[in-house]
Formats: sequence, structure tokens, C-alpha cells
Amino acid sequence: MSVTDSRVRTLLTDTEFNGVVASVKGNNPGMAEELAARIVGEGLKFVATAAHFRTEPISPSRVVDEGWHALILHTALYAELCGRLGGFVHHYPETPETSRHDGGAIARTVALIEEAGYTPDMELWKGQEKELVTVAAPFWHTPRPGGCGPIGPQGPRHCSSGGDSGEQTPKN
Repeated sequence: MSVTDSRVRTLLTDTEFNGVVASVKGNNPGMAEELAARIVGEGLKFVATAAHFRTEPISPSRVVDEGWHALILHTALYAELCGRLGGFVHHYPETPETSRHDGGAIARTVALIEEAGYTPDMELWKGQEKELVTVAAPFWHTPRPGGCGPIGPQGPRHCSSGGDSGEQTPKN
């Protein structure tokens, strides 16, 4: 199980990690603790990778997105984590729309996670049609050139509207 990657587990204290795992379990009744921990571990790898490769169009699988959502719910923890990783990783959800779905996003994301020095838990990085488990998160993310997706290097955008709030996100 790759959640035990030593670099990933040092990103949060045991208490913080267990709190995020509890959030995943709370959103997904009946989910095993071990699976929830794996999902949080992959969420951490995703956030760390997104913070490192700030201009790359990446996105989580729906299962990993559940871990990312749980991290975000712990707002102070998430803000501090992002600060340690080099900058805030914004979240731009969109409802599933197959015409905009980028089928190559998961493969690109997994490759960058590996480049960042992590080992992806491949069971949790499958496309929607092959997911290991159904999760509560009803969204997916379609990265686009120019930053519409998990990180908006040109400023926050709403993928569905194409609008830009004018706020700038620092580039690394």
C-alpha cells in the first residue's frame, strides 16, 4: 500500500491524518478505515504534485478527489499544508460533462506524481468506468490549457463559465 510513502505521511501529523480519514469515512458510510487512509494518502500526493507542478493541467480521479475534498474541509490544516508545499492549490469543481472530459488527464497526473517522487496507488487512479469504489464526490476535473482545473496559474476560473475573477495565483 503506497499510502505509507514516508514523504507523504510526514505532510500531516497522525492526528491530522486520522481526522481527514474520518472525514472520508463520514462521507462514505461503511467504507473501511484502510481504504479511507489510502484515499487520503493519494489526495496528499495529488496536492503535493499540484503544488510542485503549478502550471501543469492535472486532475484527480473521482476516488482521489474524495481525499482532496476531505483535506479541503479541514481548512486551517489545508492552508498550512499548501503553504509548506509552496502555494495554495485551488479547487475548481465541475459537474460531469462527457464532451469536456479529458481522458488523458489521469495518465498525465500519475506520471507527474511519479516524477515528484511518489508511488501512485494505481487501484485508486482508475477512470470513472473502472473505479475501485463509488465515492460521494459527484465531480470530476477537466484541466484545460491556461489553467482551468485544480490549479489556476492565470487566476481562479470556473470551468463551466470560462469566467475569470481577476485574482492572480502565484506561479512557481
